[in-house]
Amino acid sequence: MQDEVRLIDLLQARARLRGLIRHTPLVPSPSLSRHTGASVHLKLDCLQITGSFKLRGALNALLRLSAEERTRGVIGVSTGNYGRALAHAAHSMGLRAVICMSRLVPSNKVESIRALGAEVRIVGDSQDEAELEVARLVREQGLIQLPPFDHADVIAGQGTTGLEILDDLPAVDTVLVPLSGGGLLAGIALAMKSANPDIRIIGVSMERGCAMHASLRAGHPVQVEELPTLADSLGGGIGLGNRYTFPMVQRLVDDTVLVSEDEIATAIRHAYNEERVIVEGAGAVGIAALQSGRVPAGSVTAVVLSGQNIDMATHRRIVDGQPA
Repeated sequence: MQDEVRLIDLLQARARLRGLIRHTPLVPSPSLSRHTGASVHLKLDCLQITGSFKLRGALNALLRLSAEERTRGVIGVSTGNYGRALAHAAHSMGLRAVICMSRLVPSNKVESIRALGAEVRIVGDSQDEAELEVARLVREQGLIQLPPFDHADVIAGQGTTGLEILDDLPAVDTVLVPLSGGGLLAGIALAMKSANPDIRIIGVSMERGCAMHASLRAGHPVQVEELPTLADSLGGGIGLGNRYTFPMVQRLVDDTVLVSEDEIATAIRHAYNEERVIVEGAGAVGIAALQSGRVPAGSVTAVVLSGQNIDMATHRRIVDGQPA
């Protein structure tokens, strides 16, 4: 694995993934444009295969493995969406996949991973605890570890989202991106800042335990308590030995903001009622940031809706205005 991620890596990932993933729609949002007085567009990566952007990075990383590495099988830790993406990619290539998750991962996401033929290990109450099981299986079984975000090939794959936004909306001046471990944010920020350093990049996460936000404030990676949240896909740590995403986000991202659970629920409801889109909590945080006024829109703003893998019973309760 190389020492840094460069624009050429994103361009090569786009070529490698062509025909294997969807170039997802970028659509105007009349309702959010009226609300903000700006031109707001939604990048619907919630419509990507497997229901989230994660397939971009997982598949790019798998395709970069050697023939010998592929025979050993792959393993990863996940809060749900990356596990589904890695399982789908491995299944399509006939490879063994093991996905380790904590007990906080919603059951609908766990079952979707099992349905793709991956081996599922549920360990502990946090992603950090599940990561210990990954390390054990790598030692004992020789599996190839593919991290969900802090990996050059994963970041390059996620960055293809940014290249698509530039293709479809060249005048974009502000991009709101969901923030967890930073793979998506780092990749999109690299694409955007390489095209125009003046494009404003904002990472958005939940108030209940965003490790990257806390790490940026501290100036180095820190651990935070992992708490239940509607934005479950944004949970987990960034790794105290973070090699890629922390320095990239620190260097390339203009700001990070946090939204509340009520604001996330309102955004999920808005996406369904006004945009006719089903999104999970993690995918709705950019909408929440605009609706709440925590982030002022630029004149041409793109909001990344990163995933749709919400439990539908939970979604119905939120849309009906009931407690989630």
